[in-house]
Amino acid sequence: MFPSISLAQEIGLAVLLVAALVWLVGLGHMLWDSRFHHPEPGAFEGLAVIPAQRGVAAHPMEAVELTEAEQEAFAGLVRRIPLR
Repeated sequence: MFPSISLAQEIGLAVLLVAALVWLVGLGHMLWDSRFHHPEPGAFEGLAVIPAQRGVAAHPMEAVELTEAEQEAFAGLVRRIPLR
């Protein structure tokens, strides 16, 4: 192909050009898809994997009563959290 460069350099150049072409095609597809798929405003309700927290009337098995010593220990742990 080019008389002044080695075969390894020619192969490297061909691989680089193919990679650049694949990247451009992928970028074009991504931009083309984003042009036509706009979510409706207000459609986002939060992450689907994190369930919504329940109100005051939660299931009794989800509530844990702590003793006074446990409450103090928890308060001590919370005070140790560095707030930056």
